[in-house]
Amino acid sequence: MVPTGAYGTWPSPIDAVLAASHDGRPEFLGMIGDEVWWTAPRPTEGGRRALVRRRADGAEESVLPAPWNVRSRVIEYGGHPWAGARRAGGGPLVVFVHFPDQRLYAYEPDAPEAAPRPLTPLSPVGGGLRWADPQLLPERGEVWCVLEEFTGEGPTDVRRVIAAVPLDGSAATDRGAVRELCDDRHRFVTGPRLSPDGRHAAWIAWDHPQMPWDGTVVMLGEVSEDGPFGGVRPVVGDTDESVCQVDWAPDGSLLFVSDVSNWWELQRVRPDALGPGAGPGFVPGTGLCPGRGEEFGGPLWKIGLKWFHPLENGLIAVIHGKGTTALGILDPETGELVDAAGPWTEWASTLAVHGDRVIGVAASPRSAYEVVELDTRTGRTRVIGSAHDDPVDPVYYPEPQIRTFTGPDNREIHAHIYPPHSPDRIAPDEELPPYVVSAHGGPTGHAPLVLNLEIAYFTSRGIGVAVVNYGGSTGYGREYRERLREQWGVVDVEDCAAVAETLAAEGTADPARLAIRGGSAGGWTTAASLATTDIYACGTIIYPVLDLMSWADGETHDFESRYLESLIGPPAEVPGRYRERSPLQHTDRIAVPFLLLQGLDDVICPPVQSERFLAQMAGRGIPHAYIAFEGEGHGFRRADTMVRALESELSLYAQTFRIVRRDVPLLELKK
Repeated sequence: MVPTGAYGTWPSPIDAVLAASHDGRPEFLGMIGDEVWWTAPRPTEGGRRALVRRRADGAEESVLPAPWNVRSRVIEYGGHPWAGARRAGGGPLVVFVHFPDQRLYAYEPDAPEAAPRPLTPLSPVGGGLRWADPQLLPERGEVWCVLEEFTGEGPTDVRRVIAAVPLDGSAATDRGAVRELCDDRHRFVTGPRLSPDGRHAAWIAWDHPQMPWDGTVVMLGEVSEDGPFGGVRPVVGDTDESVCQVDWAPDGSLLFVSDVSNWWELQRVRPDALGPGAGPGFVPGTGLCPGRGEEFGGPLWKIGLKWFHPLENGLIAVIHGKGTTALGILDPETGELVDAAGPWTEWASTLAVHGDRVIGVAASPRSAYEVVELDTRTGRTRVIGSAHDDPVDPVYYPEPQIRTFTGPDNREIHAHIYPPHSPDRIAPDEELPPYVVSAHGGPTGHAPLVLNLEIAYFTSRGIGVAVVNYGGSTGYGREYRERLREQWGVVDVEDCAAVAETLAAEGTADPARLAIRGGSAGGWTTAASLATTDIYACGTIIYPVLDLMSWADGETHDFESRYLESLIGPPAEVPGRYRERSPLQHTDRIAVPFLLLQGLDDVICPPVQSERFLAQMAGRGIPHAYIAFEGEGHGFRRADTMVRALESELSLYAQTFRIVRRDVPLLELKK
């Protein structure tokens, strides 16, 4: 007989150390010959990103030892940080961005006494020189990249262009040896994609105040031997149309993903519409798989994300779905789409192709992200890297429920509900469980339906978790995304509240033991919820936005520096809205305990906002704790940080919900 135990008191083999060690996922796949390469998290190695190589015989190895950290800071969220090719008659050549100095390095791992050598110089100005989305062209002796160059000390004193870096190292100390391939007419650009005949390059560009999920254009330029791109012109996209990826088909057609139909869908422009005599200006695309009511793309939070990849035979590998995603093979001539078999419910926005092989990164509610290969000849899938290995008996994992709730104005709200679950305990019949409502970041983000040991950390102890894809989330079309336009701090707060209230009203959750938590934009939603509702007994606020006026007035990085114009409204036109929505202006309304977690190196949501918030709360008698982590930026990466953060969060809930737990350090709550 299974023993009875109150919710929140259950023992669990999933401790914070275990959850932290499994944080992060493989990213940025690529092929070098027939080898698959990617970057992988190393929480126990200072949170660095390792470059991993899977040899043709299946052996998996880390290419660069610590402290090499393969990660870009372009737009602060980064982008594809490496590229590789096989030398003629030799081993691989890799170029990569090293996080601490943001220089681009070249490395030949199979060469005798190999060591990375710098390709780009340092700059003493502002944030320096940064690189992302490299396209390696050994035949030209160059690597083409996005160059982000600071021109002053301010976070918005920056320009971005596409640049060619010589592989011979001549630019390592000479900025003048870097050849700019386009001008800086646009504030943001992605890396170029070279046409099959080598005559054209295509890339995506956009400008403030648009974010890339608001409006982008595809630029087309003619490639010259040693000069900048010629005849540069926009061909598709607009300020109210988001193109999130562009590439070339083997026949020279331009492929791109656009949301002009409400959904991000794959489209094609034939070569004759792009070639000589086509004329300037925009050209219409043809939908390759229209009318499905699914996303074939997503938000461009990082430079170089991929939701499709052409194959040599003309077929196209695509990631698609509504809420959850699948990997499919699309025939662009017939529109036929065949999905890969397997248990995976989420495919990350990265793909690689070699011949008939398609490689992606996928996860499910029972497995973490792993590298998966699809053989398009046989239709078979197999895990080939970062294979999921259950660190505990999977009977301790929660069983998620995909639910749609009803919010104000009868609008749909998508959420994943994770009830408390353990094989070792059952709760008393008369007791209702505590629940934590989780708001994802972004806010133009999405909470995937995958195994998350941080969620299991709570559910296996008897605390339920409700993960809300509130209005503004991606994965459900542009209309759902734009519910948050000028409504940040309203729709997100209302949607989380509607989920919490419904769970309480239906008897799923204890209405007196509801909490809310979130990081970044989710931290904003958490703080705003505590200041404007009385639903929650406590909250965990993680590297949040708290002060809108300061955030809009230079207190964040360039990429999001004008994001609030769409989320709140133009500051000059609605200044009162900025004051009314900011949690900093309403600390007098916060009446429940909270935990505030902050990285001291965060340039996106800087610690000064948290410090001002705490100063406003001082002397009010509200129990709270503040933990600031040295060496952490926006998004915790170090194992020791994540352990302390998770244990502190559990301690907050235990104290607030009057749960006795002696297996985590007591969080000291000050008043």
